[in-house]
Amino acid sequence: MENREDLNEKCAVVGVFNHSSASKMAFFSLFSMQHRGQEAAGISSSDGRKMHTIKDRGLVTQVFDDQKISTLNGDIAIGHTRYSTAGDDSILDAQPVYARYDLGEMAIVHNGNFTNAQTVRQTLINRGAIFQTHMDTENLIHLIAKSDKNELLDRIIDGVKKVEGAYSLIFSNRDQMFAVRDPHGFRPLSLGRITNSEGEDGYIVASETCAFDLVGAKFIRDVKPGELLIFEKGKAPKSMQLFEPTPNHCIFEYVYFSRPDSTVFGKNVYKLRKEMGRTLAKESPVEADMVIPVPDGGVPAALGYAEESGIPFNMAIMRNHYVGRTFIEPTQEIRDLKVKMKLSPMSEVIGGKRVIVIDDSIVRGTTSRQIVRMLKEAGAKEVHMRISSPPTTHPCYYGVDTPEQDKLIASKYDIPQIANYIEADSLGYLSLDGLLDSVGRDLNYCTSCFDGDYIIEPEKIETTEN
Repeated sequence: MENREDLNEKCAVVGVFNHSSASKMAFFSLFSMQHRGQEAAGISSSDGRKMHTIKDRGLVTQVFDDQKISTLNGDIAIGHTRYSTAGDDSILDAQPVYARYDLGEMAIVHNGNFTNAQTVRQTLINRGAIFQTHMDTENLIHLIAKSDKNELLDRIIDGVKKVEGAYSLIFSNRDQMFAVRDPHGFRPLSLGRITNSEGEDGYIVASETCAFDLVGAKFIRDVKPGELLIFEKGKAPKSMQLFEPTPNHCIFEYVYFSRPDSTVFGKNVYKLRKEMGRTLAKESPVEADMVIPVPDGGVPAALGYAEESGIPFNMAIMRNHYVGRTFIEPTQEIRDLKVKMKLSPMSEVIGGKRVIVIDDSIVRGTTSRQIVRMLKEAGAKEVHMRISSPPTTHPCYYGVDTPEQDKLIASKYDIPQIANYIEADSLGYLSLDGLLDSVGRDLNYCTSCFDGDYIIEPEKIETTEN
């Protein structure tokens, strides 16, 4: 993906219930979903008497080790990985969000954005609430704590009905777990079964099914849009439909966010990305000697493009997976250097060749330009850029922190102008119709980042950090 720092998915969430190694299962699940957030990680567990929380900045394997995991006792655990919004990566903004309140202890993890967060927060402040973080997730803690209901379940329902937007939420107290998804189902959330050491059924809820594969859980189904699941000891999960479902799933989960081996919104991501590449080859053909992906996001689409076009596929750009975030001042020179640290073209493969480069998206255009320059410096005769999604022309307010619209290159320039800016010999995008045909029109999708057709009207949306 072009310029990850400029287009950040919020996070991954996981909840494990009735498993003697719940915190370990949460750890491995978060590890499998590390691609959804690299800034911070956290786990809260419960042993029935007390809740335990560890969270910090860094990768999952940097935040947790065997000793820390051993302190997260209990058979309930919820976890989170975070990709921070611009300008603030404070440890206070890491999740889970934990609080003591009149009913005891509680922790929450959240994937998405509350689109009315500022209005809700100001109302709470006017009622005397004191906030410690910038996260809209903290609004729910206050809504639950200030509710006049007597049971946590009723307070969760009360609180969730006061927020709007995109959310996949998991709550835990000392002996229960709850999972809820917004009525549009913007962000994914799946339910699985995991057997504990006594041979009893435990359960896991996670942003992606790749988490189930790693811990040996069996996929049951997706949490439905607008559904609340209640987990209690000795019982199967209880379902409550809080809202009439109006599905509008985030199509960018298929384009970039989700791991290719996950099943998201009921469909295998890898197969859909290959189909996007095939459709792109039909819509935007060009004569060339080879098709090469920008790793890792462009690989499935490049395979599909190569198969459809009959042009050979080559892994001619190598990616260094060990380049972390840099805290050096982000000048353009440093940004360009960081691209070279991550990606390295093989001159022996591309020298004198006409190459088609497949990537999943372009945001600002600066990274794409750097890739084109590197390929030409490595000896490529021609560089034709092909993008397996439509032009990103509008910001997203449902859990993706895109730059302001004037920072999105496709909102200001047409395709020939963008091709000129990134110094490519040609540039082609997958059309919106082509994308919808590739993923299948049997589901409703949110495509606002491509067409500005917002599910929640823009004038109702207020940007927040989470």
